[in-house]
Amino acid sequence: MVTTSTPPTTMDGVVLPGDRQVTYETREVPEPGHRQVLLRTRASSICGSDIRAIYREHLGHGPEAYQGVIAGHEPAGEVVAVGPGCRRLRVGDRVAVYHIAGCGMCPPCQAGYMIGCLDPSRAAYGWQRDGGHAPYLLAEEITCLPLPPGVSFVDGASAACSAGTAYEALLRASVSGRDRLLVTGLGPVGLALGMLARGFGVDHIVATDPSPERRDLAERLGVVDEALPGDTGLDEVLEATDGPVEVAIDASGNAAARRLGIEALAVFGRCVLVGEGGTLDLEPSPMLIHKQATLIGSWVTSLGHMAELLDRLERWDLHPEALVTDRFRLEEAADAYALADTGTAGKVCIVMD
Repeated sequence: MVTTSTPPTTMDGVVLPGDRQVTYETREVPEPGHRQVLLRTRASSICGSDIRAIYREHLGHGPEAYQGVIAGHEPAGEVVAVGPGCRRLRVGDRVAVYHIAGCGMCPPCQAGYMIGCLDPSRAAYGWQRDGGHAPYLLAEEITCLPLPPGVSFVDGASAACSAGTAYEALLRASVSGRDRLLVTGLGPVGLALGMLARGFGVDHIVATDPSPERRDLAERLGVVDEALPGDTGLDEVLEATDGPVEVAIDASGNAAARRLGIEALAVFGRCVLVGEGGTLDLEPSPMLIHKQATLIGSWVTSLGHMAELLDRLERWDLHPEALVTDRFRLEEAADAYALADTGTAGKVCIVMD
């Protein structure tokens, strides 16, 4: 093992027992094994899925089965130790972490979509294996992607999940400067959708969200042209978008918002669903079939597209860090989660020196 200096033997990390509680547990600082690296965590942001499925209560099985590990599935950090067999990374490298470690052999993994790994060995950082809410993180080398010089640790922490999810949805919708875009939901993913759509050349972006704080933030940052209340009717939305839209993306998981996005589509329009949970109620003939519209489900992103996103962030001079409204120290994690739970903030991030 190659290391810069000897890390401490133990560390305190954040664990989420449910019922809106945040606790700390002392764990050993691990040593990297074959093709693993030890990271000094520098930024670890909070995702809406953490709030929905872990912080409030532990939901589901499989991908959403929380195993009492250190939380945080959006980490970025610096390599401080390299295990045997590593081929790309060296001590001192700055990396963002793709937050799923898959088997590497099943069809989704072979395509780079470890998020969809079909093998029981699949483990998500912060869900089934220790995540980023601790001073150190043991990571598989394959899940670590170098940060370009102009991309910060906080930028990188957003890339695998919130910004990565947004980037994948925009790719799936084949968004371009020819399109008008409607975004329903202005949480961190919705905000990232507006920001990254600018990089794709989209110049007409309208969004809806029930939170006035998030609507104000989106307009102030310029990631949307107009942000409307969540209960805005279809006619008012179409007036703001100057007619039916070529692309709608739902980042809310709300049934009414999903329906609004589909109803607002133009003929041959595309709607992408990325917001987790909730339901969908629609009439297929008028809303999809007669419009010849396309409805797409998109789940996080791939290793390749995450690496592409990190490169594009530098090339486009776009920084998801600008969407972070609140930063907390590790010892303030309870306050960080309580704020993220309100649904009024932008991105909330735990930052470590």
